[in-house]
Amino acid sequence: MGGESKWRKLMLALGLNTCLYHPKTSDDDDSTRSPSSHAPPRSSDVRHRMPTTPTPSSSGLHMSKYGIKSSSKQMCAICLTSMKATDGHAIFTAECSHSFHFHCITSNVKHGNRVCPVCRAKWKEIPLERSGSSRVKSSTNSGSWMALQGMAHQQLYSGRSAPLLFQAPEPPVFNDDELVNHKVEEMPSGDFDSCGGVEMKTYPEISALAKSTCFDNFGILINLKAPITKGNLNSRAPIDLVTVLDISGSMTGTKIALLKQAMGFVVQNLGPLDRLSVIAFSSSARRLFPLRRMTETGKQESLQMINSLVANGGTNIAEALKKGTKVMTERKFKNPVSSMILLSDGQDTYTSISPRKTGSKTDYQTLLPSSMQCKKDETCIPIHTFGFGMDHDASAMHSISEHSGGMFSFIEAENVMQDAFAQCIGGLLSVVVQELRVEVECVHPVLRLGSIKAGSYKVGMNENGRSGFIEVGDLYAEEERDFLVAMDVPVGESDDKMSLVKFKVIHKDPIKKTTVTVGGNEDVIISRPESIMGEPIVSVEVDRQRNRLRAASAIAEAQVAAERGNLAAATSVLEDCRKKLSESVSARRGDRLCIGLVAELREMKERMATRRVYESSGRAYVLSGLSSHSWQRATARGDSTGMTSQIQSYQTQSMVDMVNLSQTMCFSRSPSTSMVNNSPKNKKSLRSIYSFPLPQPR
Repeated sequence: MGGESKWRKLMLALGLNTCLYHPKTSDDDDSTRSPSSHAPPRSSDVRHRMPTTPTPSSSGLHMSKYGIKSSSKQMCAICLTSMKATDGHAIFTAECSHSFHFHCITSNVKHGNRVCPVCRAKWKEIPLERSGSSRVKSSTNSGSWMALQGMAHQQLYSGRSAPLLFQAPEPPVFNDDELVNHKVEEMPSGDFDSCGGVEMKTYPEISALAKSTCFDNFGILINLKAPITKGNLNSRAPIDLVTVLDISGSMTGTKIALLKQAMGFVVQNLGPLDRLSVIAFSSSARRLFPLRRMTETGKQESLQMINSLVANGGTNIAEALKKGTKVMTERKFKNPVSSMILLSDGQDTYTSISPRKTGSKTDYQTLLPSSMQCKKDETCIPIHTFGFGMDHDASAMHSISEHSGGMFSFIEAENVMQDAFAQCIGGLLSVVVQELRVEVECVHPVLRLGSIKAGSYKVGMNENGRSGFIEVGDLYAEEERDFLVAMDVPVGESDDKMSLVKFKVIHKDPIKKTTVTVGGNEDVIISRPESIMGEPIVSVEVDRQRNRLRAASAIAEAQVAAERGNLAAATSVLEDCRKKLSESVSARRGDRLCIGLVAELREMKERMATRRVYESSGRAYVLSGLSSHSWQRATARGDSTGMTSQIQSYQTQSMVDMVNLSQTMCFSRSPSTSMVNNSPKNKKSLRSIYSFPLPQPR
């Protein structure tokens, strides 16, 4: 030990910043095992239960030996896998007596941590990566990061040399993203195609109006439905996805384990043409790796990096968003679809958030970089935010998603994090329509548009009110949108029919890169007879959308009242709306959307019963509902029951399929090995780098 201590001091004095290890020799193996064999442990060797605190050991940094009996029963608190005496990995034991895989703890240290992830004790000696290699110093081009990581992984899993992890410094410009590849011959099997274009339907509020009658605020509904896709989930537009993950101290234990598991599911569902980059943040933010294609190699290396994350520090959401934005704005290449995912369980403790004016709402929008906020005539990259647990800042997360065109989801229960991610990527991996724009024009010369009800979507009308538009953006496969146009219909003239408006839909096909136009030639017409017997028949479709808009308005009003501390007024608004919906035409006809809205309003009322309930879960549940209704897109809300009982009209089949896939997978101790394809080939490829069992269908 004396010689080893002198050698360590000598290496540190030389500035090599390395950790000693005991190389594995043939003396360490029994007679029945080859010195070069490093087979992963059998699945029966790893116990399937939640992680526990490792048992302290008296050993130093070493390649595991049979003589260290306790190490076979330990598990690494970082990657949550067993530290067995025969697995061929170096083990580092700190001054506080807690032990870790060497490659795991060096990954922790490289992010600036200088305390034990288990007991939080401060260390005097820490394991550092070796930085003296000329190969490392000379790697400065755009491919250096990939080269360094390849070197690290080769050494890490070879079992024949010291396990070293290299972390190249972040470049000043994030233009080191991996080349996109859209060659036809490399497209996945099942060539992408869609069954026709966007389907458009229109519904006037009533089909016949007497000539002598005028009708104020007459509603005309346009329903759009995106086409279904042929082929499998990989036969669609490739995506650039940046995930921004909270690894602050509050994410320790089960939370970060579930986060790794959920990210493992995301990685394994991305295709070889998709690109992923991960930003991890706590007190500061760091890009784990640039946008890289999710080939088998890309997946394996990404999973290893994700699996090395350690929870520690504060919560700097603003810095994390800046870093994620930097990846998106400075990338050299682009896939057809781009999106960001942000998950956090806390409030930003580093950014000052204050009202813009005295008495105004808190300006949470300042957390979002200006380059990511939707502006006029610019394509927006949506940020889908996930508020995790009871302590996250729901108002900030909702504001970030709202101003970027994304969705805000509330993950109330820890065990539905993966399902929430699954629903989100189920949509992102099925984009069939982009840059969709709806144009409406009055046909009859006396008509003028009164309003265009489109939630959070950008709308506009010309000065004379004769025409208008709605900027919709992307649609997932089979996704629907309903927009309500209102106008005042005057007394009729001599004609028996009256042409009201005409709609035209323009969008881009993300695969064929062509512009598609639907409609524009057919007028929405109503009859104008001399008289009508009895009450006019109201369109159920129009009444249904009026109910949805009425509910969304009531939820927004109740949320404002609740934020002002007036929960009695908030619950009264929700109850009044619930009663009106129950008496509507669509409710009397058993409309499923109306029934779902009534149930949702009742749930929100219960979550506003007391200030404590509203602060802990009501605010997040309400804001997630507002996000869902304003964009007409599914969000995760509440616990596991809420995931399945929320209004299903916004869910697409691809979302449902992905959630079902998530729920039919079971996972072992490690959270980063979720597999969609459980083929022997894929199992073998991952077993070659992970020493824990792969998930099996349950």
